[in-house]
Amino acid sequence: MSLFQKVLIANRGEIALRVARACRELDIATVAVHSTEDRDSAVVQYADEAVQIGPAPAKRSYLSIPAIVEAALRSGADAVHPGYGFLSEDPDLAEVCRDNGLSYIGPPADVIARLGDKTAARQLMAEVGLPMLPGSLHPLHTVAEAEQVAREIGYPVIIKAAAGGGGRGMSIVHEAAGFGAAYQQTRAQAQALFGDSRVYVERYLAAARHVEIQVLADGHGNAVHLGERDCTVQRRQQKLIEESPAPKLSREKIDQVGELAVRGALAAGYVGAGTFEFLLAPDGQFSFMEVNCRIQVEHPVTELVTRMDLVQEQLRIAAGHPLSVAQQDVERHGAAMECRINAEDPDRDFAPAPGVLDEFWPPGGPFTRVDTHAYPGYSVPAAYDSLLAKLIVWAPTRPAALSRMDRALEEFQVRGRGVSTTIGFLRRVLSDPRFAAGEHDTTIVGRLTSTKEETT
Repeated sequence: MSLFQKVLIANRGEIALRVARACRELDIATVAVHSTEDRDSAVVQYADEAVQIGPAPAKRSYLSIPAIVEAALRSGADAVHPGYGFLSEDPDLAEVCRDNGLSYIGPPADVIARLGDKTAARQLMAEVGLPMLPGSLHPLHTVAEAEQVAREIGYPVIIKAAAGGGGRGMSIVHEAAGFGAAYQQTRAQAQALFGDSRVYVERYLAAARHVEIQVLADGHGNAVHLGERDCTVQRRQQKLIEESPAPKLSREKIDQVGELAVRGALAAGYVGAGTFEFLLAPDGQFSFMEVNCRIQVEHPVTELVTRMDLVQEQLRIAAGHPLSVAQQDVERHGAAMECRINAEDPDRDFAPAPGVLDEFWPPGGPFTRVDTHAYPGYSVPAAYDSLLAKLIVWAPTRPAALSRMDRALEEFQVRGRGVSTTIGFLRRVLSDPRFAAGEHDTTIVGRLTSTKEETT
């Protein structure tokens, strides 16, 4: 069974370049789509073909299904890779691709739709035995209904958009007095962001860890997990540092949770690469959060510890091949860590800081990987995500990986007109005693930013 002849990459930035490189190694031609803002981007220069699909606003380019599908058909592509973000978890794109004879490199449309609905996903995963935080398994349509759930499970609670994702569409409520306003605000935000005002409520863990399981599943009924990634260091529920293995967790515990993720993937009819996200409470109990039906930003962490190319696995699975490994074949080696280099100002609540890069010198050295689309002279656009690069390192042990990451961050030189980055803040995290000891939780970024404010 052959692979694809030509893949259209329905994305931009570093992930578009990452997919194009995986395709080139498999001798698959690539088509890059781009907005007018990205006409000089790295992937446009790298891909075999490029098609302009609209102006800078994402709604008229990268979020336009008709423009993407038309570009795929016009260029003769036989498959579409959505990357992450934008339309990567939109079931309509998967369905329209199928209806036009294009292979979609991801799960079937009905699976994306079901797992993209957070309440439907919670229902399914509860049915197959995944542990849940106390909360509602169905959307809550009135404030009285939602308040009753909050009273039953106890404060603090978090109100979440049923169609949400990416750390958006959620509100934390610490006491009953503020619940009604937070409920209405979250519904309005969910409608504005996702076109769907439905919300649900679950217990909020203020000091938890965020651990996710990478799974692969094919169209022949096979699924495996590739271990975990700890993604606890976050700002606004969006990740800054990811690592594997998760500190202070046994391989036996991770394999138990991994088996649950595989069970959930099989129950959902999942096909492709996906991530099951969990919260880890201070008492050591895991609770299912959601499924991400796409390749993750942090997939290189798993690639370095498993020595597998996850994007190439995606392509093989989408072409109808069975998994290349069984569970007993999956081996994990050493420790890997990823830091996201964002064009943001940590001293201004991580506000975006776009501009022109006068200097951009990524680090090198042994076991040091940089996934980036940036270069000297690159104009960082304000219209899109602030991610400039992903710095990933591997070492035999976590302490060695920490040391290597700090050295690489120190070498990473980024300067530009108007541009600030997260590099200095990331080094602060690495030097924090709790992080170094693997004893941090999701409050670490708030603690370090408040400490910075108090000392300035």
